[in-house]
Amino acid sequence: MRGSRRRRRRCRLAGAVPRMRGRPRRRPMSGRGKREREREREPRAAPRGAGAPSAAAASSSSSSSSSSSSRGSSRSRREGEAERSRGRREAERDRGRREAVAEAGLALPLPVDPARIKREAGTGSWGGSTTPTGPVRVKREREPDGDSDPEPEPTVRYGRFDPEDQRSRHCPYLDTINKSVLDFDFEKLCSISLSHINVYACLVCGKYFQGRGLKSHAYIHSVQFSHHVFLNLHTLKFYCLPDNYEIIDSSLEDITYVLKPTFTAQQITNLDKQAKLSRAYDGTTYLPGIVGLNNIKANDYANAVLQALSNVPPLRNYFLEEENYKSIQRPPGDIMFLLVQRFGELMRKLWNPRNFKAHVSPHEMLQAVVLCSKKNFQITKQGDGVDFLSWFLNALHSALGGTKKKKKTIVTDVFQGSMRIFTKKLPHPDLPAEEKAQLLQNSEYQEMMVESTFMYLTLDLPTAPLYKDEKEQLIIPQVPLFSILAKFNGATEKEYKTYKENFLKRFQLTKLPPYLIFCIKRFTKNNFFVEKNPTIVNFPITNVDLREYLSEEVQAAHTNTTYDLIANIVHDGKPSEGSYRIHVLHHGTGKWYELQDLQVTDILPQMITLSEAYIQIWKRREEDETNQQGA
Repeated sequence: MRGSRRRRRRCRLAGAVPRMRGRPRRRPMSGRGKREREREREPRAAPRGAGAPSAAAASSSSSSSSSSSSRGSSRSRREGEAERSRGRREAERDRGRREAVAEAGLALPLPVDPARIKREAGTGSWGGSTTPTGPVRVKREREPDGDSDPEPEPTVRYGRFDPEDQRSRHCPYLDTINKSVLDFDFEKLCSISLSHINVYACLVCGKYFQGRGLKSHAYIHSVQFSHHVFLNLHTLKFYCLPDNYEIIDSSLEDITYVLKPTFTAQQITNLDKQAKLSRAYDGTTYLPGIVGLNNIKANDYANAVLQALSNVPPLRNYFLEEENYKSIQRPPGDIMFLLVQRFGELMRKLWNPRNFKAHVSPHEMLQAVVLCSKKNFQITKQGDGVDFLSWFLNALHSALGGTKKKKKTIVTDVFQGSMRIFTKKLPHPDLPAEEKAQLLQNSEYQEMMVESTFMYLTLDLPTAPLYKDEKEQLIIPQVPLFSILAKFNGATEKEYKTYKENFLKRFQLTKLPPYLIFCIKRFTKNNFFVEKNPTIVNFPITNVDLREYLSEEVQAAHTNTTYDLIANIVHDGKPSEGSYRIHVLHHGTGKWYELQDLQVTDILPQMITLSEAYIQIWKRREEDETNQQGA
């Protein structure tokens, strides 16, 4: 009993009805409900302008009713003020809407706002009446004159007025662009999310960021570091962030040209005729095409091959114009075409006369090589130049849609020749002489001829001596180029050994390509290590005639068989720890240059023959060139 009394007392103090047995439970009334009940019970306020309340009503009201009426009047006053403020806001909103419509040049009738009507009674007062007795004057907004010039109609984007024509042409942040830090050679990835979708380059610090929305990395970077000018790497459009409007200015055209160089047909034709030096943004001068490639770690073997191929005019001219290979259709999911795109981009950067710097980083090209070769050739590990050249030419040929026999590409048109291979099987040397004689009578041991194509010719060096001379120094032998070219005269036989059988082979050339590649075999592999042959090959720079290596029936079809050297790749040092450099002929100046990574120096032609040549590219003379040489 005592506990139930306490419980009822607590409920009474809290304003709720205690739960009792046999009686339904009531929900406690909220504060809003109490105020509504009090408002219903209190008398209505007298209308504005009416006289004082009657004496009977005043005498009948008690002390409690007077206090509740005072609370009700204050509450009604607040509600009236809220209604009036709401009306003012609606009137301001309507006025802003009408002004926007008027600026857009639309002639719409202006509605009469009751809040803007001035009422003036003829007697000066309404006399307690709810309806004014005097005339009503309406004050309207001033309409625009017909003689005034109409304002320009703003452009509407996503439902908002966008003053693009004003800010786009007069961006105040163009002087913050720092061209010395701009480098578009690296992969186009966001530096935070590592995404390649919708990437923007900050033209103040040179970093890449994704997107330009309110929560994107580029927007946050612009707010945090006050870097405002960005370039979309895909659409080549400039934007100002965080204001998010496009920048249109002709002074930014040199930045887009560095990102994506383009060449006209006339410019491509004049590349081999001009000897004009170009000046980079940092003040250094360079020759287009004779530009150093950055050695990221151990990719100098690829740099030398790419430099050599970039100085082959037909191949260079094909890749300088993107329209030549842009429309090639490849099956879905084929990644080999990425190799073509990256090689074309690298070729245009090497021959760009308006670079910001005098060197190029082949970062994107080498990443495509690693991906397409399934990591057989890597950036961080030294590779073999001949292996890379062989794989790269065949990969380019297949990516461009070429096949082994029927369909040709620019690669086969430039480098592919043909030869005849005569093969004769030899009996085992341990067999007796009579059995050997019997085996040689079989058809299996008769000589067979096969027609084959080639991209390059492998030249074998004689074995290096193992003894020292009188001064206790190793003898470095020398061999003329024509001695090792005798392998292809059709008469010289060479024995090739396999695990089970031995063969005698001889080769004879039947077609000479416009550009001939020689690969001098300097490395021999066995089960234990790789050995390098340091023999120096003596070769002339020009006037190498290969007519005697053609068969007699095809010599008449080849009017020009004289070749001149245009590129020479050299390997220095040990087989696994050596370095590569290249000698390149610039056709416009007629001078030779030596390139090793970022270093570019001129060199005398007499010094080229003293190097350990590894890969050579020779150009066949045309008829007009032969006539000029003869004159």
